[in-house]
Amino acid sequence: MNSQLQHLLHNNPHIWLGDEAQSEGVTGLPTGYPSLDAILPERGWPENALIDMITPQWGFGELQLLLPLMRTVTQQKRWMLWIAPPYIPYAPALADAGVDINYLITVDSKTSCKDAMWTMEKALQSESCGLVMAWLNCLPNGVVRRLQLAADTGQTSGILFRNHDAKHSPAALQLRLKHTSQGIHAHVIKARGANRYRSATISLPFH
Repeated sequence: MNSQLQHLLHNNPHIWLGDEAQSEGVTGLPTGYPSLDAILPERGWPENALIDMITPQWGFGELQLLLPLMRTVTQQKRWMLWIAPPYIPYAPALADAGVDINYLITVDSKTSCKDAMWTMEKALQSESCGLVMAWLNCLPNGVVRRLQLAADTGQTSGILFRNHDAKHSPAALQLRLKHTSQGIHAHVIKARGANRYRSATISLPFH
């Protein structure tokens, strides 16, 4: 599709696109940030899905985007698993944000990629686990596709943090994040059921 036709399709209010109709009536899990919800096709995190987050580096505040989701999951008494986090979770800050740390399990960052992949897939398949987050740069698209299927099977949300773009990622949602003076800029690279890829800057409460 050439750029002129794309511009016509995406900017003419009298034209609707079939893949946009797929997301009508579908509501995701609220992110807790209205500006972020506004750019997501389901107006929130997609349920039972894998979310691929591309960040230039880890630890610049991206976890704050997920605090409301973490709070919701642990309030539901479902487990939250962190696989190979680059830093030791700071329990007091999580508790202050309303996250029940009694439902947090971490897997050491020294775990091999093979073991980390196996652990993530099994956790996503478990309905007792509500959220799985992994910091892994080693996953090919074939494995990501398996993880997406596992999330759907276990009705579990998965977050995959990576430092590089993966073309044609099978994840339901792929975001690129970067730090700005106003907060975190989020750009939708790919989203299930949409072809308009939007951006927003999210102001963080403790930025």
